Amino acid sequence: MRETLEFFITCPKGIEGLLLDELRELGAESARETVAGVHVQGDLQLGYRICLWSRLANRVLMVLGRFAASDAQGLYDGVARIDWADHMAPDGSLAVDFSGQLPGVDNTHFGALRVKDAIVDRLRTAEGVRPSVDKANPQLRINVHCRSGEVQLALDLSGNSLHQRGYRLQQGAAPFKENLAAAVLIRAGWPALAAQGAALADPMCGSGTFLVEAGLMAADIAPNLHRQHWGFSHWLQHVPALWQRLHDEARLRAEAGLARPPLWIRGYEADPRLLQPLRNNIQRAGLGEWIKVYQGELATFAPNPDRGQGGLIVCNPPYGERLGDTASLVYLYQKLGEVLRSECTGWQAAIFTGNPELGRRMGIRSHKQYSLFNGALPCKLLLMDLQPERYITGSSPGPAERAGEAAVDKTARPVETSARLSESAQMFANRLKKNLKTLGKWARQQNISCYRLYDADMPEFAVAVDLYDGWAHVQEYAAPASISEDKAQARLQDVLVALPQVLGIPAQRVVLKQRQRQAGKQQYQRMDRRGEFLTVQEGQVKLLINLTDYLDTGLFLDHRPIRLRIAEEARGKRFLNLFCYTASATVHAAVGGARKTTSVDLSKTYLDWARRNLSLNGLSDLHQLVQDDVMKWLEQDRGEYELIFIDPPTFSNSKRMDDVFDVQRDHVQLLDMAMARLAPGGVLYFSNNFRRFRLDPALEEKYQVQDISAQTLDRDFQRNARIHRTWRLMR
Repeated sequence: MRETLEFFITCPKGIEGLLLDELRELGAESARETVAGVHVQGDLQLGYRICLWSRLANRVLMVLGRFAASDAQGLYDGVARIDWADHMAPDGSLAVDFSGQLPGVDNTHFGALRVKDAIVDRLRTAEGVRPSVDKANPQLRINVHCRSGEVQLALDLSGNSLHQRGYRLQQGAAPFKENLAAAVLIRAGWPALAAQGAALADPMCGSGTFLVEAGLMAADIAPNLHRQHWGFSHWLQHVPALWQRLHDEARLRAEAGLARPPLWIRGYEADPRLLQPLRNNIQRAGLGEWIKVYQGELATFAPNPDRGQGGLIVCNPPYGERLGDTASLVYLYQKLGEVLRSECTGWQAAIFTGNPELGRRMGIRSHKQYSLFNGALPCKLLLMDLQPERYITGSSPGPAERAGEAAVDKTARPVETSARLSESAQMFANRLKKNLKTLGKWARQQNISCYRLYDADMPEFAVAVDLYDGWAHVQEYAAPASISEDKAQARLQDVLVALPQVLGIPAQRVVLKQRQRQAGKQQYQRMDRRGEFLTVQEGQVKLLINLTDYLDTGLFLDHRPIRLRIAEEARGKRFLNLFCYTASATVHAAVGGARKTTSVDLSKTYLDWARRNLSLNGLSDLHQLVQDDVMKWLEQDRGEYELIFIDPPTFSNSKRMDDVFDVQRDHVQLLDMAMARLAPGGVLYFSNNFRRFRLDPALEEKYQVQDISAQTLDRDFQRNARIHRTWRLMR
């Protein structure tokens, strides 16, 4: 056996420099970095030590030889020149990993086949005994790489990839490789922080890879200490005594590390179904006393270490399909940034993302960025000092604001804020100022950034004006018959001139829509395709609104009191939201502590919007969104709910429905089916805005029915007591 051996240590692209430093610390004095790996020279003990201790490597390849080959026959001849009897028994098993290009070798399968043939032919005995192929668990794994007519032939000492530590038998939907997680932690300075007794937390921990890798580092545990099978286990030149000595040293170091007081390492996962598999992973890694995990939504994340120490926040937020489309992820990252700024000041943060644009939405300047790869996907590691001077104020403008163009319906009239007000416009402005003084103060006290400022207070100005966090949404009503069309248009101009001056906003932030009498869900039909969403505050939640694409904005302001009531009553309950629209009531219920929520609507568009609303508040897809005809769904559902909210359209005849829905005709059947799903002691809230609606008296004979309409009108809607009706039903 040669005293000095040559090794090629492979790793994920982007961490070659880290691997080089690690190998030098492990005793590799001669090391040279290259793409996706490091060349090393040393003895067999070094090879064993790398297998045991490398946190970053994929494979440890011991080079058996290099030779030139111009075709498939040259490949066969070069492999056959190796004395394979020095490496494996004739009745052993092998597998061949082939990569690269060689003339006459059209694909990797054929290349691996020629290598296998050469080894088998060399070892075949006179009796016909020969090695077999076992791709899953071979006794010897051979690695062959061809480049520019040169073949590198190597023995894979690692067997399975070294990133497979063995503790993660159960994982989430988007697994993160262990050695990549280790690279993120090393880049973030976790080893030094751990030595100082710092804390670590992952607010979206998934299968717990960051947590376990951090614990292994902190407790000085070799990452592959518990691996049972190695690529050298059946190699004929394996030296068991040397391996056992290195393994015993690593075991003693682990025992000493685990005997120290554990660091504060915590993980939080929104989906309760992942908690037990996650805890199983931690137990298999031997870190049950070091790592604790809890169920928790991002919205409620706040690290509270036992000694008040700071440390590292590390996470790999979704950047693919797990939480839906890009829009929902934008708001998830914004929420992550909000939580870090409000709850983690003084900490360090390491955010690994496949979409740096999303990372910029967090509103925190990164002091370092590293390019890494998650498989073939290019990613960025963003390192942040969570200090106020690193925070970016005003970092999350709404899409319409960023676009720098007028978010005005085509019927809006552009106006200058300096325009002189006519006498009639001044009348409207005076009423607007009066309302703004009283309602503005009330809204701030209620933590509300969207409310109705004006609702045809003066008959000659037949408009409703809703404020949405610095934007004015104007809905024109049909003018009374006594008002000529010309006069109505002149009054509308007065409104559009006065609004920017009174509100102190650019004219481009005034959106005008002309509301006609609509049937059923015609009010939900698309008007534009800008896709520009703004974020508004309502109590403890944030919601997305769209001022341009539909007649309605995605949030019925008049239902605010019932949403807030639902938030107060939802804790610990199963909540059902039928005809959920954009699921604003569901968000309130979830933030209010609902145990589980189910929201049903026929529109994919609005369910996507609902998903974004949930993500905006740091809520996971644990909250079920169902696309279906409500009546059909109720016939099939067998669930039980303690709290139900129903706000149906007046009329609906969607092509996806088997029948037409009419709230007056069908409300008894609807409520009977919903009440059948109501748990004992539960409450159902039923509301609609059909002004001629009459609740069937038969319902009061079957259920406890209470008209609570007056209780569901906030201060900004008290002028319009008929805007909706609401009932509270119990068994």
